[in-house]
Amino acid sequence: MSHSGIEDRCYHVIEAGSGDPLLLLHGFTGDAATWRPLMDQFAAHFRVIAIDLPGHGQTVMPADITCYTMDSVSADIARLLASMKAWPAHCLGYSMGGRLALYTALSQSEAIRSLILESASPGLSDAVERDARREQDELLAARIERLGIPSFVDYWQELPLFRSQTRLPTATRRQVREQRLSNSAAGLAMSLRGMGTSAQPELWTQLHKLQVPTLLVAGEFDEKFVALNRRMVAGSPRAKLCIVAGAGHAVHLEQPQRFAETVLDFLLNLSQIDGQELADAKQCDEHKGSN
Repeated sequence: MSHSGIEDRCYHVIEAGSGDPLLLLHGFTGDAATWRPLMDQFAAHFRVIAIDLPGHGQTVMPADITCYTMDSVSADIARLLASMKAWPAHCLGYSMGGRLALYTALSQSEAIRSLILESASPGLSDAVERDARREQDELLAARIERLGIPSFVDYWQELPLFRSQTRLPTATRRQVREQRLSNSAAGLAMSLRGMGTSAQPELWTQLHKLQVPTLLVAGEFDEKFVALNRRMVAGSPRAKLCIVAGAGHAVHLEQPQRFAETVLDFLLNLSQIDGQELADAKQCDEHKGSN
């Protein structure tokens, strides 16, 4: 566990394991500790790097709203990976973290080796829908600031998006709630204004440019994101989709073992392909040298 500085910013980082780097990006109201239940499985094969995104956890909270935008945070991620000698990295992002991972892969392409996007989207392509969502996000940000975190968490956990989480064990639900409560009202409001779905650039028209291997993951109960991910995979040349049974929006939380196996199967298969390509290239060079 450490704090890594980038110019005037300081990101809270949790690290585990060794090998090829795997960057983990949490969702809205989460933090790096979101991934702790899966850390050991991932760290058995990879150097795992989980960070608290701006406005969350222990990352130092800037006063400038521009520090919370997709463009700014994706540039921070690229610099962070370079400073940690973890470039390029596989990148796994959940929900908001998945949107950020996708944006980073498109805007900082040399920093990202592959993508796993859990319950993520490329944003809103319809201008009217985006404007309406922007108004909703601003109202929610103002509500967080006005009523505080406990009131917001009560509201947030009752959203239909998270209904399937009522199936979780009581201890798990309590842990998720406590983690959400640990955030600050100012931080979540800034994050929502800077990196909410309405604030991010629309990426649907950019999906065809995505050149890294990409795994899309959605839970079967999350019908909205299953439909979105079917559209995404149709427009992404190197993407494939996995729909996980018995899960809603937070697949990593609701079906952790299936999620871990799905992610590791994807990443380890890539590692085997990379290793074989390297061996083939070496054999080719040796053959040329013998002529």
